[in-house]
Amino acid sequence: MIPSFVKNKFLKKRIVKAPATNDKAATTAANPSTTSPYSSAPINQLYRKLSGQMLDVAVKPKLLGELPEFDADDQTISFYVLQEYSRSNSILIDLQTQEYNLPPALVGVEDTAHNIKENAAIIFLNHPNAKDSQLSPRLSRLVSAVLQYPDLKVRLIPVSILWGRAPEKEDSLFKLLTADNWQDPSITKQLFNIGVMGRDTFVQFHPPQNLRTFINDSLTGNIEGPAIFDSLAADLKDSHPDNDNGVEQTNKAPNYALVETADSNRELIRILQQQLSIYLDKQRASMLGPDLSDRRNLVDKLVYSPAIKHAIETEAAETGTTTREARSVAKGYANEMVNDYSYPIIRVFDRFLTWLWTQLYDGVDVHHFERVRELATDYEIIYVPSHRSHIDYMLLSYVIYKRGLSIPYVAAGDNLDVPVLGPMLRGAVAFFIRRSFRGNALYTSVLREYMHTLITRNTPIEYFIEGGRSRSGRLLPPKMGMLAMTVHSQLRQTNKPVVFIPTYIGYERIMEGGTYIGELKGKPKESESLIGLIKAGRKIERIFGNVHLSFGTPLHLTEFMKKFDVTANSLPADRTDTPMDDKASAMVDNIGVKIMQHINKAAVVTPVSLLSLVLLSAPKAALDENSCREQIALYQGLAQQLAYSDDTVVTDMTPQQIIDYGIKLKLIERIPHILGDIIQVAGKQAALLSYFRNNILHVFILLSFLSALVARNGRIKRSRLDSIAEQLYPFLQTELFLYYPAHSLADTLDKKVDNLLSHGLIVELGDDILSVPESNSKHYQQLQALATPVGQSLERYFMTLALLAQQGSGNLTENEVVDLCHLLGQRLSVLYADDIPDFFDRALFTSFISALTRLDYLQKDSETGVLTFDQRIHDIAHHAKYVLTPDMMKILQQVASLDDAEITHAITEISNKKQRKFGRKR
Repeated sequence: MIPSFVKNKFLKKRIVKAPATNDKAATTAANPSTTSPYSSAPINQLYRKLSGQMLDVAVKPKLLGELPEFDADDQTISFYVLQEYSRSNSILIDLQTQEYNLPPALVGVEDTAHNIKENAAIIFLNHPNAKDSQLSPRLSRLVSAVLQYPDLKVRLIPVSILWGRAPEKEDSLFKLLTADNWQDPSITKQLFNIGVMGRDTFVQFHPPQNLRTFINDSLTGNIEGPAIFDSLAADLKDSHPDNDNGVEQTNKAPNYALVETADSNRELIRILQQQLSIYLDKQRASMLGPDLSDRRNLVDKLVYSPAIKHAIETEAAETGTTTREARSVAKGYANEMVNDYSYPIIRVFDRFLTWLWTQLYDGVDVHHFERVRELATDYEIIYVPSHRSHIDYMLLSYVIYKRGLSIPYVAAGDNLDVPVLGPMLRGAVAFFIRRSFRGNALYTSVLREYMHTLITRNTPIEYFIEGGRSRSGRLLPPKMGMLAMTVHSQLRQTNKPVVFIPTYIGYERIMEGGTYIGELKGKPKESESLIGLIKAGRKIERIFGNVHLSFGTPLHLTEFMKKFDVTANSLPADRTDTPMDDKASAMVDNIGVKIMQHINKAAVVTPVSLLSLVLLSAPKAALDENSCREQIALYQGLAQQLAYSDDTVVTDMTPQQIIDYGIKLKLIERIPHILGDIIQVAGKQAALLSYFRNNILHVFILLSFLSALVARNGRIKRSRLDSIAEQLYPFLQTELFLYYPAHSLADTLDKKVDNLLSHGLIVELGDDILSVPESNSKHYQQLQALATPVGQSLERYFMTLALLAQQGSGNLTENEVVDLCHLLGQRLSVLYADDIPDFFDRALFTSFISALTRLDYLQKDSETGVLTFDQRIHDIAHHAKYVLTPDMMKILQQVASLDDAEITHAITEISNKKQRKFGRKR
């Protein structure tokens, strides 16, 4: 006999009652389904209640993804779908539905109008006592009811439960016992899970689906079903029809027994059950990643693979060594690079980084992540983020992990393989590669085979396509090595289709800021070391604002293959040294550029980047506070009215909040004044703020260019504006990876001009003539400020063209031009530009020379590397007068005027410096 106080405490019935009414029929129509306790037996209720309370103490699950949303007045019956039967899973789901106010799981569902009476709202696809030929009885009954009653609405909510998130490894019995992997959980393992991994448990509710929709699609021949089951048809074709052996818990009541389904519905239910199982398998794989071999076995598999055996034989023949010696070298290369994934290290990083981000940042803002989640189950994910800081490695992996997807393997430079930090990174996310291995065929083969192994095992991968961290805040030109290896792997063997995820990472303060400025000025790059790590740790107490991650529009490799007519599986599967043809190589180049453009499309216009753009465009980097607010509001309005891209995010802070935020971060300061406070860049912060301005420069560059054309000329015809823009746009496009195609540039410019007109920054006089506003107006001053950012790019172009014209065709190589422009930029910056590093960023000059060569303004001798050109170089320089002031053009011409002795001296000194730097590296 159960004491009354126990009954009162534990046996409170969870029943959703129908509204009171005098008409029984009306009650049924208004609320056809009701819920009742899981079992009417008091002892069963007590068991469930006590189990729930004990589990609630031992297990603290973390919710992954978004909660399903339901209409409050919806009369749809909800059932949760779990893959494996488990009492602890049942109770855990019930606790979660209570916590998040979802339809209850362990509560009976009764709908007399549709002849439904179930003792729980959970469907188990697999049960250890089920026979192979049997289907889930509850699912069978629901399908039969939906077929019988056209007005019945049933939704299925697939649910994933992970007791730990360690992929299976071959070398750890403890992990096999405690962490969720690909083996079905036994009772012993569930007890281990609860006791050991209860605080490391994860639950994800997947998007709900309408059961009738799936049935209708199946009956009409669309066996792929609703959106949630997309791409599963191919999987079903390869599956065996006898694997549908899932049923839920049995009971003595007849309707809960293991029963056979009517033959007429069996095939329909089998397809549904199999699709649900495949879907949950894929979700599980996207969260856990593929099964792992231990590091030693993986190294051996690499070295003895047919592709590497061939590479070893080739290496031995070419170098005159034995096969054994060449194999030993290859094994050494594999040991250098192969990751040693360790789930305990992942958990340590999880706790450490959670603490670190709270110390460093006010928040981590993530945009458009749902795109990645939708693709993770059916695609090989390649993350290609921008590279701003060493923090990028950990930040992106942390965000992905916290949102329930498998952590990508990160290609990291071997400069990070330092004591303490290196082994930790290797055990978490990193595989290390050399910064340069040109000419080392065996190393290249081992790296290609390792990449191919990861890709064919459906391991998500991350690499920084820029090759290194940007020192200026702009994106660097893409390095095609890792991208080419990814494509090469897909052409050898296709498993899952590859999709690239361009990812924008933006900071509001950056740890390496001071170091970057020094390196741009010519200081040697500091090598990574334990001492450097400790020095960086001293900055943890500083305020770094928010950090932003924005996932851009995915780029599907198959679409590029169709565009360039590249055939899948066109390379031998057992070779790494087969070159790609010209079409595939051109495709790789195009993908690289598209990735950079899509990273910029996903940019986040932060408060700090807006402040930087506004203040660095003002004389002496200062404005009165009211003008500063107005200029910020103007830039926000321009960016929001005509968005750079649908993926671009603009801060919703008010201008005053932005100013106060910049003061909090100690990037700007307010100077009190009786006539109105002044906002200016804080001491020695101008160079650093230029970094954050450059993060978003591409968003405003065409507006700035058009403003400069109108501002410098007073009046200009639209047709003249278009012709000048057409001439200079390719160089801006190359530098800032603008995505506007050249063939539709005129339409883009028209929209930009209309945006400027709507804000009163320019005036239309008629006869296709554009003019500046009244010279004493607020809009005139705003136009002049908006015209400033493009000036520095055009000044660099003109200085480079002036140097080429002054030295003449056929006298300088590409490297000599870049080196000289770098020196001239440093000199110009110190003398005239407040030491802003944009003038002496070597990458910008390299990009400009490359654009001139690609557009055939420059021709490069294949043997000597000497550049030749014709009159068209002078024609490009001629257009600068429409944007640059006469005084600035004179300054640039004077700076670029070097006699033969100065040229010889400069080139000699640069060459000696490079030799000393190379000697230190060796």
